[in-house]
Amino acid sequence: MPGTSMLQGMNFDFDNRLLAELPGDAETGPRRREVRHALWSRVSPTPVAAPRTLAVSREMTEILGLGEVDIVSEQFAQVFAGNMLLPGMDPFASNYGGHQFGHWAGQLGDGRAISLGETINAAGQRWELQLKGAGPTPYSRSADGRAVLRSSIREFLCSEAMHHLGVPTTRALSLVATGEDVVRDMFYDGHPKPEPGAVVCRVAPSFLRFGHFELPSSRGEVEVLRQLLDFAIRRDFPHLQGSGETLYADWFTEVSTRTARLVAEWMRVGFVHGVMNTDNLSILGLTIDYGPYGWIDAYDPDWTPNTTDAGGRRYRFGWQPAVARWNLVRLAQAISPLFAGGEALQAGIDAFGAAYSAADRDNIARKLGLSECRDDDAALIRDLHALMQAAEVDMTLWFRALMDFDADAPTLTPFDHAFYDAAKRDTHAPQFHDWLQRYAARLRDAPLPAADRREKMRLANPKYVLRNYLAQQVIDRAEAGDMAGIGELLEVMRRPCDEQPGNERFAAKRPDWARDRAGCSMLSCSS
Repeated sequence: MPGTSMLQGMNFDFDNRLLAELPGDAETGPRRREVRHALWSRVSPTPVAAPRTLAVSREMTEILGLGEVDIVSEQFAQVFAGNMLLPGMDPFASNYGGHQFGHWAGQLGDGRAISLGETINAAGQRWELQLKGAGPTPYSRSADGRAVLRSSIREFLCSEAMHHLGVPTTRALSLVATGEDVVRDMFYDGHPKPEPGAVVCRVAPSFLRFGHFELPSSRGEVEVLRQLLDFAIRRDFPHLQGSGETLYADWFTEVSTRTARLVAEWMRVGFVHGVMNTDNLSILGLTIDYGPYGWIDAYDPDWTPNTTDAGGRRYRFGWQPAVARWNLVRLAQAISPLFAGGEALQAGIDAFGAAYSAADRDNIARKLGLSECRDDDAALIRDLHALMQAAEVDMTLWFRALMDFDADAPTLTPFDHAFYDAAKRDTHAPQFHDWLQRYAARLRDAPLPAADRREKMRLANPKYVLRNYLAQQVIDRAEAGDMAGIGELLEVMRRPCDEQPGNERFAAKRPDWARDRAGCSMLSCSS
């Protein structure tokens, strides 16, 4: 059992509403079990041997009111590795189910995540502090509840990188090494080996997922389902007013529109979640659970970063909007016992389509530097995507170069660095020239002032994204004992749309050596 202490300056104000207002498990502790008629179980983090803070998000420390003296203290590492509790912390793991790869998986729950509590900061914002990799819970099934350094680095960096890209996301406060090894079979090929362990403290206003509603519904626990939905509206959607089905329908419509806008942002920056199970979608429309994610290098709507998904490619880049809608249908089915009919829920599903279309068209206008997206503009970018796929063109580099496109002298030369294969570039050069002529004509037809167009495109088309090979380089250094790369890459990702002279190497396209290397191309769910 972790001890209790107080850190100088750490005046967290915990109210822990989820525990106070929702039914919990009568049993405490990490014994693996089916948990029924309850939405959470009390369980303490398992202490580790030698916690050491490797990195923090300065933005999140400021939001939470932590000072430098707290961050550098030994106690900070003890708390955010799970060795010590602060007054008011009341650790728990939550209970949820989910559809995984399209199939109902039953009870899942927080298998290696333990929430320390919900705190209210000085600005009145609610933040739930959750340790990932803090040891077993009742929902760990056959796993150990731990996480390895490589996956923890990826989650820490991506949580913050996505925030700075303007993509809704859970955040990361800290990355702490445990001083213990964790045995993992990274490739699921029967060759497990010990790896260094770590704990990420991730932070969000809420960690409720679609799967939280699916599990009680699947068990016929309608009263628990109703309690959960009422609670989620009270705590996380207090602006919604009304009662009964009308209120529930408004809630579902808002979840649908938030989800649509989230996925549109993923598509804008080229992010692929990799494991869009219903238990990995947030009701707040936040990116949650950074497992085998990746960024599109050469544009390919059929690419998935998840080795487990390599056969079916269910979670490939171009299918993410369709999967999000499918998941929303599952959520609608889960809450349907609270409705007399299906019309209101269908209206929520329809709202997803409308919201996604609007967000997608806004992104097209932003990425192309247009004041609006006409139907012809949607066709223009579809034609570009088809060319980029055929010619193996880097998505991030192409759109960034487009920012400085000269409509009076349209040429392919400024885009040469975005091609992965010179022969394919030459083969498709005539089609690209035709496309650039069409784009130049569009700019002349409805021009924004050049400076306004460039700024709009700069903010929509980042120069720096967390490419898999960049993260893997940092992981390689860290596993060799050099942790400096974590902070270096985080600093670059804090300003993804700025030029950052001297950091151009972080904006380079994927090198040839990374094309098929593990961690640089596809990743497993092993963590």
